[in-house]
Amino acid sequence: MGRSVSTGVFRPSTLWFKVLYVTESFIDNDQPPGDPAEALRLIEEQRAAALRRIHVDDRWWYWPWGFAWLIGFGLIFLRNGPDGRVFVDLPQWLPVLTLVVLLVAAGVLSGITGARAYGSVVGDSSRRGAYYGWAWSIAFTGATVILVRVNDALPLDLRTLVWSATMTALTGALHMAGGAIWLNRTLFQLGVWISVVNVAGVVAGPGWQALIMAVAAGGGMIVFGAFAGRWRRHD
Repeated sequence: MGRSVSTGVFRPSTLWFKVLYVTESFIDNDQPPGDPAEALRLIEEQRAAALRRIHVDDRWWYWPWGFAWLIGFGLIFLRNGPDGRVFVDLPQWLPVLTLVVLLVAAGVLSGITGARAYGSVVGDSSRRGAYYGWAWSIAFTGATVILVRVNDALPLDLRTLVWSATMTALTGALHMAGGAIWLNRTLFQLGVWISVVNVAGVVAGPGWQALIMAVAAGGGMIVFGAFAGRWRRHD
């Protein structure tokens, strides 16, 4: 027979007491757990089972973004190097288009990953996951529309910088928001790292910004993906 446990809080005056309610489905053969230790063991078993159901390989959170930035910004650097140097004579529009397409693909993969992680969860966690997924889609759509609208008014040497820096700033902010929503320290720290690297790249200027983002942000995401699982177990 299935087991379920719910908790309530009783507050007389200024004191807080946590009260444990055991539903009828928690009873095996019409008998309650033999002792508190048994009840705690059953609660821990349910918690562990729930965590296994929502667990997703951390590489699916980080590697799509890492490779998108490594490849996208790498192409931008090869086409628009420091001081206008061209290392590989690609069409001017190709690197930026490649970056945007890869970022959209990474966003879709993040949405799928979130759906897998929280699709079977009901309540606040499910709603948070759905709202967070919509935030990614709406934010990137809005930023793209704005950048397309102002693109022709930007100096030619700043167009690529503005596009890439804006998309990166948005990604860093959303990662920090995700870390705050789920109290995920690693995800929040990753958002901070992305934001700091992005600012450093913008200060360095066109050409250097692409190189910094490809190596530090893209490479950083790949490293985070490789080690996030280990770090999270120590949180």
